[in-house]
Amino acid sequence: MLCHGPELAPGGPVPYNKSVGHHDVIIAGGGIIGLTLALELRRRGATVLVVDRGEPGHEASRAAGGMLVDSVMETPTALQALATASAHMYPEFTAELERQSGVSVDLRDAGTILLLSHEQLRLHPDLAVQHPLPSPTDRIEPSLKANGSATAYLSERSVDPRGLATAAYQAAKHANVTFVKDAVTGVDVANGRAQGVTTTAGLFNSAAVVNCAGAWAGQFGPHPFPTRPVKGQMLCLAAPRENLLRHVIRSPQVYLIPRSDGRILAGATVEEAGFDKQTVATTIDRLHAAAALLVPELRHARRLEAWAGLRPGTPDSLPILGATATPGYFVATGHFRDGILLAPITALVMADVITGVRPTHDLTPFSPARFAVGQPVSPI
Repeated sequence: MLCHGPELAPGGPVPYNKSVGHHDVIIAGGGIIGLTLALELRRRGATVLVVDRGEPGHEASRAAGGMLVDSVMETPTALQALATASAHMYPEFTAELERQSGVSVDLRDAGTILLLSHEQLRLHPDLAVQHPLPSPTDRIEPSLKANGSATAYLSERSVDPRGLATAAYQAAKHANVTFVKDAVTGVDVANGRAQGVTTTAGLFNSAAVVNCAGAWAGQFGPHPFPTRPVKGQMLCLAAPRENLLRHVIRSPQVYLIPRSDGRILAGATVEEAGFDKQTVATTIDRLHAAAALLVPELRHARRLEAWAGLRPGTPDSLPILGATATPGYFVATGHFRDGILLAPITALVMADVITGVRPTHDLTPFSPARFAVGQPVSPI
């Protein structure tokens, strides 16, 4: 069960007190961050309610590509330790989710082939030498046309976010996490402390509240978190033959992510378009054309689906993690393009913060206090 721990400024650990409310913790938002945190808190004995405006796992989590990218070339320096730790957790993390849920998450470890841009070569001139392909491109990925690009190999994994979110949701239900489909409109504060959440249907009481609402995290008080939606459009193609691609392919124009069932994802755009989730035909055509330049057999591949998701961005492109200035109110949001990657480590460190245990990683760079009025924020 939740217990008293060393005082954490400014929010403090959750006091274990059943009289405060029916649940120990209410999580606002049922994406992969909220779901994995709910599971970790249940593992520690807390009773948990997840409130989500839609179906759990059906927003940014479902729309993601699922590349577990933790390379120094693409990860902000402040985020590197968390990203690396989380990537290392993935085999055990997904195996446990599959065991608990019976749902496959399609964790793949064939690695990533990078086709390097001139800018990447300028910034990392030794990358191709330091991370060579294990064999020539035409041997390990015969269908890929590198067109003379410099290449590098990264031993990254990928996962199917839809399977992952479904597995986490089913595992959470099996662990007796309670779910309510409703929109959180505010955090209830009494005597200076969070006491629950207000929704369109009424009030739910708890000892603590965690804002995991992603791009919607700033839409209810008491703190104006500066999250914003960053749109990403993606296309899913049916591979014309089995094992067309083994590796994830990343180029400056497009990335390709093979799934074990024969799907190939091509993505993704990065657009400042508000909460618009409509796909644009010309954009989807461009993604398909870019995919066909890399893998000519995809030129006439059947389009299975196209979609757009809303990543939760922040002014400095770093997540917001930790206790807020309101005791009992915590936040775990703003993961931008790294929500799938960072889910296991976020669950671990946030459960530590909430229960009064010193986190295994320094969360100072991700503190919500950096967005307090008068605090300068420098974009990365």
